[in-house]
This record gives sequence, C-alpha cells and structure tokens, in this order.
Amino acid sequence: MLSHLNIRDFAIIPSLTLDFAPGFTAITGETGAGKSILVDALGLLLGQRSDSSWVRQGAERAELTAEFEITNNNGARRWLAETELNSEGQCLLRRRISANGRSRAWINGTPVTVQQMSELGTLLVEIHGQNEHIQLTNPARQIHLLDSSGDYQPLLAKTREAFDRWAGLKTEFAELEAAAALPPEEIDYLRFQLKELESQALAPAELEALETEHRVLAKGGSMARDLDLALGDLDEDDHGAIARTIRAQHALAPHRDLSPAIDESCKMLDEALINLQEASATVSQAREDIDLSPGRLQAVTAQMSELADLARKHRVEMEDLESVRERLEERLQAGEQFESRRATLEADCDEALREYQDAATALSGARTRHATELSREVTALMARLGMEGGRLEIHVNRRSDGKPAAQGDDRVELHVSANPGNEPGPLVKVASGGELSRISLALKTACSRGKSHRTQVFDEVDAGIGGDTANAVGQLLRKLSEDTQALCVTHLAQVAVCANQQIQVIKDTGTNTTSVDTAILGAQDRVDEIARMLSGRISDQSRQHAEELLKAADSGSNSVH
Repeated sequence: MLSHLNIRDFAIIPSLTLDFAPGFTAITGETGAGKSILVDALGLLLGQRSDSSWVRQGAERAELTAEFEITNNNGARRWLAETELNSEGQCLLRRRISANGRSRAWINGTPVTVQQMSELGTLLVEIHGQNEHIQLTNPARQIHLLDSSGDYQPLLAKTREAFDRWAGLKTEFAELEAAAALPPEEIDYLRFQLKELESQALAPAELEALETEHRVLAKGGSMARDLDLALGDLDEDDHGAIARTIRAQHALAPHRDLSPAIDESCKMLDEALINLQEASATVSQAREDIDLSPGRLQAVTAQMSELADLARKHRVEMEDLESVRERLEERLQAGEQFESRRATLEADCDEALREYQDAATALSGARTRHATELSREVTALMARLGMEGGRLEIHVNRRSDGKPAAQGDDRVELHVSANPGNEPGPLVKVASGGELSRISLALKTACSRGKSHRTQVFDEVDAGIGGDTANAVGQLLRKLSEDTQALCVTHLAQVAVCANQQIQVIKDTGTNTTSVDTAILGAQDRVDEIARMLSGRISDQSRQHAEELLKAADSGSNSVH
C-alpha cells in the first residue's frame, strides 16, 4: 500500500506531505482545486513520461517521493530481489524533474532507469483514469482483465513457454530453408570461393607472422650489414666490447678487496660481460636467420598480393578473411546438410505444436470456467450500481485465424445487457458511456477481490452518476478496499462518505501566484467538506445532511456484498 507521498515544486504545489491510511481514501476539493495533480505526481513516480512543464514556475526542479509498504506484495518483492534493489518490507520511489527537462529516478536510494521504475510501478499501483472505461471495448484489454483475475497463472505461463518454443523452432526452420534454398550454380560458386580462401586465408597470428617476415625480407640486406657491424663491435678479436671488458676485469681483480668502489665496479663488469655475451649470441642467431635468397622474398610478396586481392574481392580487411571463410563454410554446410536437419526440425516443430495445443486447450477450459464465475459476480455488482436486471456475459471463443499465440487460442468478448429482457450484445455496441463506467468499476472490483495487493487509484471514475448509484459506487470502493488499498478522486459526497480517510485539496490563489495544499480531515472538518460537496456551501442544513450520510455509511447501510 501507498503509505507516504512527498511533493515539492511540482505544478502548482510548492510543498506537500501526505500520509495515507489503509482502506479507502477519498480525495476531494472544489472544482479546479488540483485534485488530479496528486494522481499526476503518483503517475510520474510510477514511470510515466515527464517534461519540464511539471516543474513549478521559478523553481529549479520538482522532487517527488513515495513510500510503499510491500510486505504482502509478493510480485513487487520478487522484482526488487531479482534486480538487487531489495529492502525489508518497504519500497521508496524518488523522481527528480529539472527545469531543463532532464529526469532522474531512484528506487530504494539506487539510481535506476525510468523503464525500471515503470516495471516496478505496474506491480505497486493501478491507476484508472476518467476515460479508462473506454478501453473495455478493446479485445486485448478484455482478455487481460479475465486472465489477471484468474487463478490459472501456471497454465498461462505453460502456454506462453510452449508457444515460445514452437515459434523459435519455426523461425529456425524458416532460416534453414532460406539458407538451403540455393541454386546449384550458387553452391558451386560457394565451393570455389572456399577453395580460394582455404588456400590463402590465414588466422590473425599467421597473417601477422607473414607480414613481419615480408618486412624482414624486404630489408634483409641492410639488416645483415648492420648485424655484422654489431657483431664486430661486440666480439671482434681483441678489439670487441667483450675482449675489452675482460681486460678491464683482469686489471681490477687484484685490487677489489682493497676498495669497496673497485669491488662494486668488478661486480658491474661481471654483469656487463654476461649481458654482452648474451647479446652477441642473440645477434649472431638473428644474423643466421636472415634469408637473403631472392626466391623467398618473391614468394612472400606474391602471397601478400594474393591476400590483398582476396580482401578486395570480399570487401574486407586481410585480417577478416578467416571470418569470411568460416561464414561461407557454415552456409555451404547448411545447404549440404539441409535434408537431414530439415527432417529433424520438422519433427521438433510438430512435437512443439502438440505441446502448445495441449496447453492452450487446458488454458481455454480454465478461462471458460473463470469467465462464468466472474460474469455472475459482475452481474451482481451491476445491480448494486443501478443496473438491476442487466447482466454481463464473458464469452470465451476460439480465434478464427487458428494461429498459435502466446496468450493461447482464445478470443474474449464482453457481452452486456443493460436492461431486463434484452439479450446481451457486444459491449462496444450496447452500453452507453455511463453504463460503461459502472460496468468497468464492477469488473475492476470483482477482478481485484482477494487477488491484488496493488493500490487502486480512481481518478473521477464516478463522473456522470449520482443519487443511489453514487452511494453504491462509494460502498463498492469501500468493499474493494477490504482487499487492497483504494484511492479515489471524487466530487460526489455519496462516494466520499464511504471512505475510511478523506483528504481535502485546497487551492490558494494569491495576487501573483497560485498554490495547492492538502489537509487530512478530522471528524468535524469532514462534516464541513461533505456539506460543501452536497450544496456548494456550508450551512446548518447541509451539515445535518452530511452527518446523516456519514452515519449511514459507517453503519454499513446499502453495503455491497
């Protein structure tokens, strides 16, 4: 449940802090007071898109924070654990929107993307806007409502997994056929290209060695002269560096125990002699390795030229020729092995399709049973909402296209009869806007009972109703809040009196600025606010009426069962 909301410099709110109670909270206030701004702020904390227009005029940024109690919300707790953003029973969302339009988000103090915030938000809160009932006419929304309230989630997951396996195999089969669908002349050309590459293409290390050898051969003469010169300087009879070092050693050796400096010099000469001898041996070996034969240089140059031609032909660098060879080889092998692989994949596809069909059939049965039960429950709630004699039927039929789908083979359609004696017809054709709104509320209530731990937010979903129906809506929201927290922005006193908590939104229009504040109403203030909602002003008569409504609501009159 939402336990705390803090807003600063957002829209026309300079600073606001709210603590929410469990159960049903009504948010009220005069028309234009800014009641829906609270819902907008919550929406941004749940990952909705933002822009700089939300920042209060003159402020650098807007800051929004919401705290949720998630002890009983297994979905949110699981998501936080999987993303390593876990906390002990609490969840803190924070959003900052700068005046330059930039936005940042945090979950439990850790920076996150807005997408991550949105993913978690769908597990914490469900917001129902003023026109959301229109979405009931959308077939995708209808099947989602049915599935989200059913107790057959394992069947949904099994069907989705079976579909994913079948779809993956079908894609693999199509790719195999596309790869193998080559004319004989193209297969011959593939073999020719591979033969060229297999005779020339080198692994990166081999190519690097060839390039190095080419450079050495190209400079072989000058290298040989320089190495000969170096060998002479190192080891030429009595005049080389080695012979001179040995003579220096002999000259100093008799005196090394008489002077620390001479002893240190002897040690350095010993080390120098070892290094000079090793250098001489290494240079000598390098000199022997130089190949000065013109034939080798010509052979390496020719090989480099052929590699360059191949690289240009395939429009790659020389070091990428090996990758080209591997790709061509895979393509040729796919063509040559097509028939055996095709038979295996075809059998796998058939098996996966049977598994999908079994899962989809079981899912369809579960949907049909749940649809019957949910239809009865919604029909009963419709009667409480002023639609006595009307009924809802949820039809679960097989889709006409017959194609497998992740959600199974079913098409769900809501049929409704708004008046007694009429046969139910498609919702989109039969129900009026006001009826759609009430049917939507009945559906949400029935779907959420005992099944959802998400906070349910209703933004003036009671528009266009009044009288006994308004009272029934209030009682329905109160009944809903027994299972999950419910917040409702409302202008109807009959709805507000059913709330466990009432928050008044107050707009202050000053000389140059407009701001919004809120107050959690105590008993007497609540009577005054209900009185204002009833008659537009507070009077003794409207106060008396308000007290009667509050007393009736608390006693459970006209309660929804």
